[in-house]
Amino acid sequence: MAKILIVDDSPTERHLLNEYLVQGGHEVFLSSSGEDGVAKAMEMKPDLVVMDVVMPGMSGFQATRTLHRTPETQNIPVVLCTTKDKDTDRIWGLRQGACEYLTKPVKKDELLAKINECLKR
Repeated sequence: MAKILIVDDSPTERHLLNEYLVQGGHEVFLSSSGEDGVAKAMEMKPDLVVMDVVMPGMSGFQATRTLHRTPETQNIPVVLCTTKDKDTDRIWGLRQGACEYLTKPVKKDELLAKINECLKR
């Protein structure tokens, strides 16, 4: 069981991702913005972060880059989970430090498999 932080501004997406992760046996924490997600990640040091990209204020790309460049959080894997499905978005997300990049709507089995891959790295 991993401690996972979900960062997504959509209550519906947070609920869905939470359900998937709880069913997968993980302990889940929620955040509704990039800024809050970075603060919570720095405070609680989760095993992994599932991050949306399109959010008001700090985007998921910016939040991922911040986590990746901060010594206290640089080893926390981030799985980007977004509606942005262009190759350039995927490449940019991975360059910001993301471990994996999934497009919504995400399937439960795919999400859990990618999370498990990132946790093993």
